[in-house]
Amino acid sequence: MTNKSAAEVIQVPNMLKLKVGGRGGIDMAAIAKAEAALKSLSGNFAQWLDDEIVKLEAARQEVRAQGLTPETVETLYLRAHDLKGLGATYEFPLITRLAGSLCKLIDDPATRLSAPMFLVDAHIDAIKACVRDEIKVDTHPVGKVLAAELEGRVAEYLAG
Repeated sequence: MTNKSAAEVIQVPNMLKLKVGGRGGIDMAAIAKAEAALKSLSGNFAQWLDDEIVKLEAARQEVRAQGLTPETVETLYLRAHDLKGLGATYEFPLITRLAGSLCKLIDDPATRLSAPMFLVDAHIDAIKACVRDEIKVDTHPVGKVLAAELEGRVAEYLAG
């Protein structure tokens, strides 16, 4: 005679799936509502982008005043990373690309303190010029050259 105990399997409902539209697909009305909300905020994008540029410039000035230290370069990296995430949202996908290139340059904590400042400056100046001249996409002739040149220089530096 064996002494087997009965097992009971309990199926827990997937509440997350229900909350994100697991039954019946994506709620298109909710997406339309979110897009309308984003569009209503788009009038603020220019000011918010300018605010981010001011923060990036302040981080650069700290680097100039104190040099590339773990603290100053971390702040600079965080400002660039914010712009990388916000550029496209603020209708400047080129800024996302340029800020991404700057992030790549100073991403590695082991080597970021030796990043060439002229290349950091070139990225920040390019980002500021794009905002000033409303160069939003990398299909713009100037935007295309800026992005390609900066990414190429970063690649050369990181390879060397």
